[in-house]
Amino acid sequence: MKNIFLIIGFISLSTSIFAQTEVSKIENTILNYINGTSYNKSKLIEKAFYPSANLYLEKKDKTPWTVPAKDYVSWYKNKKEGEFTGRVGNILSIDNFEGIATAKAEIIIPKGGERYIDLFLLKKIKNEWKIISKTAISEKSNQNGNKILFIVSNVSFHGASQLPTGNSFSEIVNAYDTFKKEGFTVDFVSPKGGSIPLAYINTSDSLQKNLLYNEDFMYALKHTKKPKEINAKDYKAVHYFGGGSAMYDVPKNKEIQKITMTIFEEYNGIVSSVCHGTAGIVNLKTKDGKYLVNDRIISGYPEAYEKEDAEYFKQFPFLIQKTIEERGGIFKYSHRNSVHVEVQGNVITGQNYLSSKDVALKIIENLNNREISQ
Repeated sequence: MKNIFLIIGFISLSTSIFAQTEVSKIENTILNYINGTSYNKSKLIEKAFYPSANLYLEKKDKTPWTVPAKDYVSWYKNKKEGEFTGRVGNILSIDNFEGIATAKAEIIIPKGGERYIDLFLLKKIKNEWKIISKTAISEKSNQNGNKILFIVSNVSFHGASQLPTGNSFSEIVNAYDTFKKEGFTVDFVSPKGGSIPLAYINTSDSLQKNLLYNEDFMYALKHTKKPKEINAKDYKAVHYFGGGSAMYDVPKNKEIQKITMTIFEEYNGIVSSVCHGTAGIVNLKTKDGKYLVNDRIISGYPEAYEKEDAEYFKQFPFLIQKTIEERGGIFKYSHRNSVHVEVQGNVITGQNYLSSKDVALKIIENLNNREISQ
């Protein structure tokens, strides 16, 4: 019987890995289209499409306009290869089923104030994924093409226990909604990539309910990026989120630490956190070997508000406030259910889930002030 379970488990794992590999291949095909049209690389566009594919676009009067793929590719052939066209693309979702797939992407044109939604039909032909059909529609948009990187955890249980935990859904949605309304694009990264556990979901809250049933948002949480998929120069800020999960895998992940400090030191980006997410910044070091929190006022969830006799608390590998203070930081917080945000140049931290929106607003204020000063 034990061997049967092992075989079933192996088959299940193999199927999952195979499915993920296929999704990655489909993603590469869509990225060929996105990168090709963003940087005048006609060969990439040609590689993405099946030769006899059609694009169903629209003219100004919304009349359907059929464009053969070869004609579409030709639009980019006489332009300077590698030159940015002003198009910023992001994959929103992929749905794969045994050799056929659909995908959705957004194409943002900040200067034109436009956002296109592209829908693709793909087929696996001679072991290669090709776009066999594409359609699109546009809308007015305030999206500016600037990206924020949300850092989340893959951990489902507290330490070595069976006590469930997760990422704070309320913190994530309040920050996400704030950034999206101001025109920012949000990506998610976790140590292992893929799906993440969620906690503190309240469907009586209208914002949480709306995003819980938003397919694009939930797809992003199910398919968080791996650290190796992140290009630091693409992001204006990183934002660490709380929930009990934040105490375990994220703080010790060297790849995420490197991404964060590259954004902070090489691209003048912002490092931010909220609640237990502040655990993610305690190990960050600058190029000169100093802890990032040293000589800075930092906020997060204090030990005073933890249940110190509870089993979950005994699983914590370290204490946020104590560690920050040991490393030269000044830890500040307010009453339990108060909003509290600390701004220290490009380091912005918040006390609890109630501070999530305010931390996001401070990040946006910082970035907008840079735009004005330039």
